[in-house]
Amino acid sequence: MHVSTILDQLNESQRQAVENTEGPVMVIAGAGSGKTRVLTFRIAYLMQKGVDPFNILSLTFTNKAAKEMKDRISRFVGHQEAKNLWMGTFHSVFARILRVEAPLLGYPTNFTIYDADDSVKLVGNVIKEMQLDKEIYKAKQIFGRISSLKNNLITPKGYQKFPELIEADHAAKIPMFGDIYKQYTDRCFRSGAMDFDDLLLKTNEILTRFPEVLAKYQNRFKYILVDEYQDTNHSQYLIVKSLASRFENLCVVGDDAQSIYAFRGANIRNILNFQSDYPSAKMFKLEQNYRSTKNIVNAANSIIKKNKEQLQKDVWTANPSGDKVQIRKLVSETDEANFVAQTVFDAQANQNLPFSDFAVLYRTNAQSRAFEDAFRRRNMPYRIFGGLSFYQRKEIKDLLAYVRLAVNPNDEEAFRRVINYPIRGIGQTTIDKLTILANTEQKSLAEIASQIYFYGNAAGIQKGTQQKIEEFATRIQSYQALLQQQDAFEVATYIAKTSGLLTELSADKTPEGISRYENIQELLNGIQEFVESAKQEDGADASLATYLQDVALVSSTDDSNDPDTNKISLMTIHLAKGLEFPYVFVVGMEEGLFPSMMSMGSRSDLEEERRLFYVALTRAERMAYLTYALVRHRWGKVVDGEPSRFLDELDDAFVNFPEPEASAFFGDLPFNQQAHQEARQRWRAENANPNRFQNSKPSSPPPPGNLKKIESSGNSNVDSGQFATALTEGQRVVHERFGSGAVVKLEGSGPDTKAVIMFDNAGEKKLLLKFAKLKVLT
Repeated sequence: MHVSTILDQLNESQRQAVENTEGPVMVIAGAGSGKTRVLTFRIAYLMQKGVDPFNILSLTFTNKAAKEMKDRISRFVGHQEAKNLWMGTFHSVFARILRVEAPLLGYPTNFTIYDADDSVKLVGNVIKEMQLDKEIYKAKQIFGRISSLKNNLITPKGYQKFPELIEADHAAKIPMFGDIYKQYTDRCFRSGAMDFDDLLLKTNEILTRFPEVLAKYQNRFKYILVDEYQDTNHSQYLIVKSLASRFENLCVVGDDAQSIYAFRGANIRNILNFQSDYPSAKMFKLEQNYRSTKNIVNAANSIIKKNKEQLQKDVWTANPSGDKVQIRKLVSETDEANFVAQTVFDAQANQNLPFSDFAVLYRTNAQSRAFEDAFRRRNMPYRIFGGLSFYQRKEIKDLLAYVRLAVNPNDEEAFRRVINYPIRGIGQTTIDKLTILANTEQKSLAEIASQIYFYGNAAGIQKGTQQKIEEFATRIQSYQALLQQQDAFEVATYIAKTSGLLTELSADKTPEGISRYENIQELLNGIQEFVESAKQEDGADASLATYLQDVALVSSTDDSNDPDTNKISLMTIHLAKGLEFPYVFVVGMEEGLFPSMMSMGSRSDLEEERRLFYVALTRAERMAYLTYALVRHRWGKVVDGEPSRFLDELDDAFVNFPEPEASAFFGDLPFNQQAHQEARQRWRAENANPNRFQNSKPSSPPPPGNLKKIESSGNSNVDSGQFATALTEGQRVVHERFGSGAVVKLEGSGPDTKAVIMFDNAGEKKLLLKFAKLKVLT
């Protein structure tokens, strides 16, 4: 395709962002404004101007984004040229560089990449060996702190130079953190392993310590493009700055209004300060939204303008106005889930819309349960994003552990995982003795195992157990030898058969056992596809080491093994970033939930929550529903709900407050301005409390809707005559499990008073009032 043809497909702002290829450039891309299109066209434009693809580096945050971009570029410049691009996630590109340069730091080129699960287990082992209280030194939290330090380029040695960090850990009752950090790092090094954060930390270290290596990659990457720049952390920022410092042909694309990953270390200052870092930088704003209706775009704009820290832009759309954003008040989380399920059911039945058109977005994973229950009751297909990844399933990790040992026998976590699986009589006590030996001798577990007859007697390991350890070590060595003779699929298949894994799984004839066996077969199918695909590409690497790297770098949003895509999507808002759906439900819009209670302590945290709401709202193409509940189960208790401040911040002109009896179906809803204003006034009156957002913790006033709790301690000795007088037949009530319903009949008296209640979704139930914990709608 000719250059002019490429440019003709762009609007004026996009065209300018593509054509200005020299020097630093920042592209501020509003939601749905075609930023991926600009990145793709810019790379194709560079190549058609004669830039060698080997000199272009494009960094993304997901493998899916990189693949989509490379596929699009292939249509412009051809597959052979497109595959020469250095394009991928930060972690995959830097892992590729480290495969070449890691020996400078003492690592093997075939180093293992530990995922979070491996890392947390290793931290847990270190804590156990140090005989620390695991309830105080929680492995997951300790690893999270290690990750945070690494992303700020603070090594164990560097940690000792920051008295304030040490003091903070003493105050947090974890004074041994520094020792854990050092031991964890040493163990990774001995295992020839890097965790995800090391891929950035070690790249930074190499570029800093070895000027000749930095110069090599500066000369190679003459043009650098970074997607989602607002999500970069300090480590990523420094790598990009170093690589781009020679030519400064750096193009960053992002949207400060969609910076929502501070909890992962993302620093919004990177994009806000770009022009300070590069005073000669040109800025281009992509402000036309191609995704959503006018009402959705304008409602989102009315929210984000409340943030003080932002780069000014005016997002607009030429799309139709569409329906207003719908706000719905429900009684409980059960009612909320039933409302969403029934709305989707009606729309699917009446308009024959695919289930994949619908998405339910929530602030926390725990909120998914009620929606899963509601969808299952109606036999509606759904898919949860961010659940257990295919590659995180036990049987998959077991086989991959054997494969990892074939590639890198010093991999400690893989060794621990399978030395006694399938069971071969090597117990935890023996493994503990091997660990002590390894730490004493400063060797890996595999090295100790391969010399077990030399070390075993001194460690008090019985002869029979020594023989089993030696047999295991020999088996792993035989797998290593196969790597030189057979391709990845042949080796993996041989390992699956001879390790005993397939025999173990095939013996389990339960549905779960059959599923696990099938998962192993699917993994082998995936390895075969990897080999066949590599064989089709000239010079591609079909080794197991490369396959393992690809698997290690798969993210939760990239991993998709479900061939049936016609399902309702359920996910946290963080996972929804970058996605779009015709119809979106943003649920749980309550103070303390969204915005999160933990975000109310500072303006910066609250502004990030507002950006998160902006992201949620702008996922919708045609229709957006915002729902909140008057009561909800949280932390094992039923708590009163208070509408989110974000609902109050929406511009009245772009939202609608349908009456409860209004149709749930969202297709061209009739709009009456007077009724809208009256509904809005009623809503504001119900939630009137001028001080409700002044405190860092959300207040708990009587919930809107005049819910009255029928107090009960659940104690059988309490006189329950009051319960009967609090209820009358025909009265509407809410139950924490069954939702809302109407009282049909009252029976008995005192502590034995019972109520027959017809619940809207659960049907008729007879409840003993002293235990029912009902709330009455008065």
